[in-house]
Amino acid sequence: MVREQYVTTTQDSSVPAPVPDSVYKIGIYGWRKRCLYLFVLLLIIILTVNFALTIWILQVMWFNTEGMGHLKVTAEGLRLEDGKSEFLFPLYAQEIHSREDSSLLVHSSENVTLNARNENNDVTGSLSIGPEVVQGNAPNFVISSNTKTLFSADDKEVVVGTDKLRVTGPEGALFEHSVETPLLKAEPFNDLRLESPTRSLSMDAPKGVFVKALAGNIEAASNMDVLLHSSEGLVILDAETVRLPSLPLGHGGVSGNAQGLYEVCVCPSGKLFLSKAGVTSMCSESQEC
Repeated sequence: MVREQYVTTTQDSSVPAPVPDSVYKIGIYGWRKRCLYLFVLLLIIILTVNFALTIWILQVMWFNTEGMGHLKVTAEGLRLEDGKSEFLFPLYAQEIHSREDSSLLVHSSENVTLNARNENNDVTGSLSIGPEVVQGNAPNFVISSNTKTLFSADDKEVVVGTDKLRVTGPEGALFEHSVETPLLKAEPFNDLRLESPTRSLSMDAPKGVFVKALAGNIEAASNMDVLLHSSEGLVILDAETVRLPSLPLGHGGVSGNAQGLYEVCVCPSGKLFLSKAGVTSMCSESQEC
């Protein structure tokens, strides 16, 4: 309570005239004061609890000046010194690599999907590893070792850049279309078999086709015709013995051939047949052509 006294004077007398006292009440009293103290006390309690929770979270999460526990924040990004990381939502990163003394393990209970996006946030390539299938979607698929391309594939062709492609399956390899390769061979002590069950099999080369068996036979079997064609050169059969066991025997020739000798005759169409040998050639007398 503050008391203020006002004093007035007159022109005729220097004695001040008394003025009635005026009393003003300044402050908060009653129930308002108690509510204010209660609010301040509640605010102090909330601040104390928040401060204690903050200290507890910092202690549990191992926050420090370098990061959070084993997770360090460096100029190159985040670094996990030890332990495992679990992400409940998608992870966006430019580069992920392991420590120098350990491998990188990516594990998921369902599948692992890696997506590459462009500036418009469109997916340009993806790799999904599931429990039953591994699926990748990209315009080009390339596997390389240092500066050498080992395998590449796109919508036009598949290129194998290794020195040797080995197929170890018991059924071999099945190709629906043509195959281009400079060399085709079997493993040691195994047979090489080229087969077309329902259609024809063709081998073409700009400088020649070379077929060689070092320790076995070469067999060509067909349900219809076997064609050996050379557009400009020759077809040479170079061997110690050349046998044609199923040539037909032509009619005519010398009767009563006691020596059992025959000669091979060639028709203008290229057909081969046998004719009984005589002093002179009997091919012209045969009617096989």
